[in-house]
Amino acid sequence: MRNTNQRREQLLKLLMEQGSVQVSDLVPLLGVSAVTIRHDLDHFEQQGLLTRNYGGAFFNPRGTPEQDIREKDHLNPTLKERIGARAAEMVLPGENILIDSGTTTHKLARYLRTAQDLTVMSNGLNIVEELAQAEGVQVMITGGVLRKASQSFQGVQAEASLAAYNFDKLFLGVDGFDLHFGITTHSEREASLNRKMVERSRRTIVMTDSSKFGRVSLHRIIGLERVQAVITDAGISAEYRDGLQRLGIELILVD
Repeated sequence: MRNTNQRREQLLKLLMEQGSVQVSDLVPLLGVSAVTIRHDLDHFEQQGLLTRNYGGAFFNPRGTPEQDIREKDHLNPTLKERIGARAAEMVLPGENILIDSGTTTHKLARYLRTAQDLTVMSNGLNIVEELAQAEGVQVMITGGVLRKASQSFQGVQAEASLAAYNFDKLFLGVDGFDLHFGITTHSEREASLNRKMVERSRRTIVMTDSSKFGRVSLHRIIGLERVQAVITDAGISAEYRDGLQRLGIELILVD
């Protein structure tokens, strides 16, 4: 591995995919000594990402159990409203944008109802409904299979629908945001669709309240090197402020 961060990212990816790892298997795979592997496992154990056992470790995700969209809508509503309002300020007339499903991104859609000369595509049923009567907004839906817990469309059809388009901005919601492992979500199909969204967009903007920082859900969407901006609240820790600055990611804070 070329550097410590890349090695640890691969190690953590293996741990999340397999559920557990053994030091003896990681030594030839990562091309470093058993001592180095143990140091890496100690590093992740201190963050609460894994639990050590004899000869290895097993994954210990820091995310919370998934809640359906109605439950999520009652979490941090004031912060989500402010994040949505700030995100709307970044949308320019004439743009083509993607809005991911979710309760925070839904707040953005509310502020776009009076927008003019705007094209919005979304996989979120609530977002499409919010903009259905917006005269100045052309609304597109990905299609696909409806996942009822999140009121989001996903699957092969949803992913295929993105292939013919290019978007100026993607506004992405997350279940987990970790400096080492990146952005994660509870659903494998949702993670796959989100990756396609990132590929089709010139700029990826993450919308999340600060409670999501330090959480890791099972399915990885992207690493932070593919994120251009993060909109969040002032509750973000100094560790994450500094980390985002080091990565060159624009940090936008709401009061």
